[in-house]
Formats: sequence, structure tokens, C-alpha cells
Amino acid sequence: MQTTFFNREIETANRDELTRHQIARMQTLVREVLASNSFYGKKIRDAGIHDARDIKSVEDFACLPFTKKQELVDDQEAHLPFGTNLTYPIEKYIRVHQTSGTTGKPLRWLDTRESWDWWARCWGAVYNGAGIGAQDRIFFAFSFGPFIGFWAAWAGSEKIGALAISGGAQDSYQRLRNLIDLQATALCCTPSYALHLGEIAAKEKIDLPTQTQVRRIVVAGEPGGSIPGTKARIEEAWGAKLTDHTGATEVGAHGFTCIAEKGVHLNEGEFFIEVIDPKTGKPADEGELIITNLDRVGSPIIRYRTGDQVKLNRAPCDCGRTFARMEGGIIGRIDQMLIVRGVNIFPSAIEAIVRSYPQVQEFAVVVDRIEEMDELELQVEVAGENPQAVVDTIARDASHRLGLRISVKLATPETLPRFELKARRITDKRKK
Repeated sequence: MQTTFFNREIETANRDELTRHQIARMQTLVREVLASNSFYGKKIRDAGIHDARDIKSVEDFACLPFTKKQELVDDQEAHLPFGTNLTYPIEKYIRVHQTSGTTGKPLRWLDTRESWDWWARCWGAVYNGAGIGAQDRIFFAFSFGPFIGFWAAWAGSEKIGALAISGGAQDSYQRLRNLIDLQATALCCTPSYALHLGEIAAKEKIDLPTQTQVRRIVVAGEPGGSIPGTKARIEEAWGAKLTDHTGATEVGAHGFTCIAEKGVHLNEGEFFIEVIDPKTGKPADEGELIITNLDRVGSPIIRYRTGDQVKLNRAPCDCGRTFARMEGGIIGRIDQMLIVRGVNIFPSAIEAIVRSYPQVQEFAVVVDRIEEMDELELQVEVAGENPQAVVDTIARDASHRLGLRISVKLATPETLPRFELKARRITDKRKK
């Protein structure tokens, strides 16, 4: 497939050109924020910046303080309902969404007409990176609640001229029937839900590769899209290519896989990207992802500590883009890393093991402290003959790859939860 670009000039710019582009956007952002944004205006002035012209380099900008999610949560609680991170009067905003709340209290987030158009541009880059364009019909297997999720993806589909098909207010079987009947060529959902739809299709004797026209699947909300086993399972079930996308309500749609499939590109045309050692705060190639959105002026994020663990590759990609890439996508959440008997384990590492076994339908993880000893239990639903043999093999494989003895138990079929939005497969009872 030939590479398609949303903005070829920016996506293929050399580092000097890209840096000049970013500095110009930084200056515009700082100018607007200093004028009328209470939350960031104070943070920037306290850092010694009183004029946008003081930002002459990315190093100048990187002297601004980090933003932590708890600051934003505290600000909203102190200034209900939207907080003070608003650059314009409330009348200028046209949309309100909120975070999913998987890592704490949900944050509400407002967008102006201009910043909503920015969201659509970011998603346009996601689609074009995947080879999705105006010729496509995109099905959104999504309930369209207050979580921003695929609302922004819908706006992006309009931006590229594709036909958008809503899967709201439908159960999984109805979504499959509509997807088939309306001849959708692309699907947007979470990795877990793509697998779940595959399960439903198998029960209903629907052969997805031959009975649908889906050729591209864009997944978001979980790291599964960049986990080889999960990616392979989804592509095999659907007979379609999978594209990973990364983003967040408060940050924006910042990452996407291209057709070269060699990592997740960070959209440096719309974001200023940094990676730091989470303990020292110093720059690193592997560590915590720090993001500034450069054109969401109405409700910006400046040097935001995402809590996402990533490994950067800054070499140009075979697709022609010069944007930095995250090898393996988002490795995991720093605050969700499990420490079990001194061993650091990201949930994505467990999923990578489980999804390499096609017999496993679903899984869950329980961590508990028993007689002062941490124990990790992996529960798996297994299809086919002799499921206990599969369980025993997984136990040996997981213990070898994780460097930790774990308990693997067979779960009754269809008893573990399925998820439409972000999957919550980890239960850490030690925190209670």
C-alpha cells in the first residue's frame, strides 16, 4: 500500500524545519495563555516567562514546569465545574467531554470550535497513516457517552471525507449485522472489543474475513494494538490490518501506526514530545512520555506527565515520515506497573504472553498478599480440547518470561468480563 499523508510537508519535514514549526506554535500558545488563562498563566509567570517572545527555542519551553493530573483534578474540585484551565469565556466553548476515570477521578474537558477542528486534524493523520481515506466507510463500535473516545474519531472521519456509521445504542450482534449490511470498510473500537466481536461472530457463524468488507481496524484505549499476540489475533479474526492509535481526553490524539508498522508515530506537527526518566525528571529515550498540545489553545496541556512508559526511536521511518516513534507503542502505565516479590511487571507483558495462545478467549489478573507474600494469579478462559494442558503450558511460559512463579487457573467459559471501552483486567487487592 502506498503511503498517504494528512500533511506531507510537516510529516516529512527535517528536524530543523519541524523545530521552527513547533517554536512558532509554542509562542502563539504562550501568548494566548498569558493573556487570559488563570491556571497556566500563573505557572508560566512563576517560571519567569512573562512574554511569548521569551520562548526562542525548545529548550526555553522545556524550562516551564511539568503539569500533573492531580493538579488538574484539584483545580476542578476547587473551581467547579470546569476549573480555571480555560483561555476564553465559557461562551466560546462548544463541547464538553470527560476522561474515562480508569486512573482516578474523571476530568471534564472543554473544547472551542477551533480546538475541535484541531482534534479532527489529529484524527485525520491517524486515518491517513492507516491508509483510510474518503473512499472508506468507518463503523464506530462505541456507545457515544461522555468519554471523548471516538467522538473525535467521528469528527476526523468527516475531515477526511469518509462515511461515518454509528454503532451507538446497539448490542454486539446488531453492530456486526449493521457493519455487514452497510458494507463498512474500516472499524474503530478498543482491542478488547475487536476480539469480543470476533467471539460473537464465531458463535453466530459469521465468517468476518469473507462476510464483511472491513480491511482496516483502528484500535485505541489500550496497549493491545501494539502487542504482537493481540494484534495477530485481531487481524486473523477479521482478515484485516490493524492500526494502533494513542491519545487521551486531556491531551489529544497524539499517536498512530503507519503502513510500515514499525512503531507508533508521535504527531510532532501538533504536539511537542519529550521523554524523561520518571525518577530524575531528566531527558531520556526510554521513560515517561511528556506531551504539550500545540494548537488546543482554549484548554491546553503544557508539559503534561502522561504516566505512560515509552521507548523512543527518532530515526526516519520507511513510510517517509520523520516523526519520532514509540517502539511497541505505550509499554504500560507507570502507575499501573505491578511489583510482585521485587519483580516489575507491566500488564502489557502479561497480555503479550496470554495472547500468544490462540485457545485463550479472555483473561484476568488478581494480585494479593497471602501470609505476607505477594501472589499473582492469572485466570484464563480456554477453548478447545484439553484446556488444562494449555493452562499448564502458560504457567511455565509466564514464569520463564516474567522471572516469577505465578498461579494460572482455568476459568469457566464466558465468566470473565468483556469490555467495550478500556479493559480492566487487573485487580490488585493489596491496595485495599
